[in-house]
Amino acid sequence: MNGPLIVQSDRTVLLEVAHPDAEDARHDLAVFAELERAPEHVHTYRITRLGLWNARAAGHDADDMLATLEKYSKFPIPQSVAIDITETVGRYGRLVIGRDDDGTLTLTSSDPAVLAEISQNRRVAPLLGVRRDRTTWTLLPWARGQVKQELVKIGWPAEDHAGYTPGTPHQIDLHQNGWALREYQQKAVSNFFEGGSGVVVLPCGAGKTLVGAGAMATAKTTTLILVTNTVSARQWRAELLKRTSLTEEEIGEYSGSAKEIKPVTIATYQILTAKRKGEYAHLALLDALDWGLVVYDEVHLLPAPVFKLTAELQARRRLGLTATLVREDGRESDVFSLIGPKRFDAPWKEIEAQGYISPASCYEVRIDLPASERLEYAASADDARYRLAATAPAKLQVVRDLVRKHEGERILIIGQYLDQIESLADALGAPQLTGSTPVDERERLFQEFRDGITKVLVVSKVANFSVDLPEATVAIQVSGSFGSRQEEAQRLGRLLRPKESGLPANFYTLVARDTVDQDFAQNRQRFLAEQGYSYEILDGSALAA
Repeated sequence: MNGPLIVQSDRTVLLEVAHPDAEDARHDLAVFAELERAPEHVHTYRITRLGLWNARAAGHDADDMLATLEKYSKFPIPQSVAIDITETVGRYGRLVIGRDDDGTLTLTSSDPAVLAEISQNRRVAPLLGVRRDRTTWTLLPWARGQVKQELVKIGWPAEDHAGYTPGTPHQIDLHQNGWALREYQQKAVSNFFEGGSGVVVLPCGAGKTLVGAGAMATAKTTTLILVTNTVSARQWRAELLKRTSLTEEEIGEYSGSAKEIKPVTIATYQILTAKRKGEYAHLALLDALDWGLVVYDEVHLLPAPVFKLTAELQARRRLGLTATLVREDGRESDVFSLIGPKRFDAPWKEIEAQGYISPASCYEVRIDLPASERLEYAASADDARYRLAATAPAKLQVVRDLVRKHEGERILIIGQYLDQIESLADALGAPQLTGSTPVDERERLFQEFRDGITKVLVVSKVANFSVDLPEATVAIQVSGSFGSRQEEAQRLGRLLRPKESGLPANFYTLVARDTVDQDFAQNRQRFLAEQGYSYEILDGSALAA
């Protein structure tokens, strides 16, 4: 045994990055373990209950996972870890939610002791109806989602076999003239329907929208699509018109600027969570038509109130699409229980190797703060330090140097703070795009960037999500949402669409040396390390040379 992994009794796994088998080990380990730390030489993974259950739902059993650890481990696997994995994976599906012919929801288990245990739980008991026998309880008609949430919390995830309403039939076909669903997209669609509901994890640029279209063409039913913003809604609409038999009359937009309900309706999360006099003003949308499919785009950004609404949509088939299951609010278990477990996951590097997304080089550019700014930083309160470091004026010259280095390419400059974005746009003579930019203006600026009329665009976090800019080859990240891994995924994703120009992608993160900016950057990089990307450290002062 001389592999790159060390499996420890606390369920952490260490990966030796320089080992020749490290890349293969990382690929196989990512199926069921979550990356926690990713410094230069040794990466730390943790095996969690949710990770094991997601892997089980995606078709991997305990023997598969233990075989991965044994294949790559440097030392024997601790017996406690092997037993723990086997028993944790074995908990998935010991409880099954079903439905009788008369429509009654049931909760059954082949193990009466498990059923007895959960029926005594103070949060589960009120959701149960009557006990039929040693292996079956009925569930209250409205409790399907809530009971799944509570069962995950106490360590007994239920498999949901209660079925789904077919919805109102609506003919949807794919127009595959000159294109076809890629093999991994077809696999994602088939895995989704095999499991009933759940989440498909694909890199930005790998065609998550096409997986949604494929699911719609398979279900052939009225569909509600929930997206992050109006720009995203219009991109979904354009893609569906291009790729499917749907016409403009069949697709409605339900947002701040339009309230159309059609057989396929695309709504924003913001409108669904908008309140009037303390009440959600647009809840009627969820039952406006007999939806047979609900698609959640960027499911890792699902606002907390939508989880509660989703708990009541369990009879409708639900498809979550995302580039990462990581949620900064820690509510991954709610995605698992209410949208569904992971049904398909394709690693970024694997799809890159197939030529479907562009190769990317990632750089961290470290910048020294001048002495006066160092003193101001040192004397500031903790909550002010990140903004001071992230918006350091010294970053402006480095941005200029990088723009000059990549002259002629299409460059996105991404920031978190509006005054910083304005300063960058003024200094570079480039247009800026923020949350206050009207939707029509946003679409015009994005289109000019796609067409090559505009080469440099300065954007806020509104460009993180669901914006298709295929010819962007350079992203310069000057500031971000603290240590957000999901944001790192989205921002790198802006660059990964295959390029007609054939140019490679370059992703730069500008970091103030020896500050919290650098600390947060390490957390953000965990996502990239998880996907097999490495960062090269550059000195900002050397770029102009």
